[in-house]
Amino acid sequence: MAAPRQPPFGHVEAGGAGAAPEGLEAVFPREVGLFADAFPEETRYGFCGHVLTIAQHHGARLGVAAPVWEAALTLCKYFEKQKLSFWGKKVIELGAGTGIVGILATLLGGDVTITDLPLALEQIQENVHRNVPAEHSARARVCALSWGLDHEEFLRDYDFVLGADIVYLKDTYPLLIRTLRHLCGPHSAIYLSSKMRQEHSTAEFYEALLPLHFTSELAYRDENENINIYRVTSKRNS
Repeated sequence: MAAPRQPPFGHVEAGGAGAAPEGLEAVFPREVGLFADAFPEETRYGFCGHVLTIAQHHGARLGVAAPVWEAALTLCKYFEKQKLSFWGKKVIELGAGTGIVGILATLLGGDVTITDLPLALEQIQENVHRNVPAEHSARARVCALSWGLDHEEFLRDYDFVLGADIVYLKDTYPLLIRTLRHLCGPHSAIYLSSKMRQEHSTAEFYEALLPLHFTSELAYRDENENINIYRVTSKRNS
């Protein structure tokens, strides 16, 4: 997905390598002026004993899907601090952008499905090839997922659902909720890392919409970056 600011690629449409499905381009703005300079970048990050080399293809085509956003790094740091293990678990990442969160979950033992809109998949696949050893490549699946449209093609009851900076476009919030409800079973844990932008009503999503179907707790807050990590579970638990 995309938005005009510093958000990450959240997503809600399937506007793939060519065009977005009708009615979805409005939630995937491609302000050329914001991303006029097209250039590749390669950055190295270290988490949980792993060094990740992440390619970012900045420019108008990928827009906000291209960069590694701070909320993704904060979530990776949280995994490291909490010593989370995804060993043998079914994991799905939404709005992956570069795929850094899902790649780390793979390296931490998860069977991970890394998703985003079609136009972002090539960048994600490149980063998977760069960072996931060949013997573990079967545990990192990259595929398109358009919130609220084709979510029912995916499994139910993932052990973990991950998302970094995907809550920033109000029009997509109902679609994200619908997708989360499908993916989550009574024992699923959702980790959402969000920059709490007032202009995008991010707090409204967590305080008004999410509680209708889920129970959430603030697991971590970075005051300097204004980033919250929420641990979310389905109310079907109770």
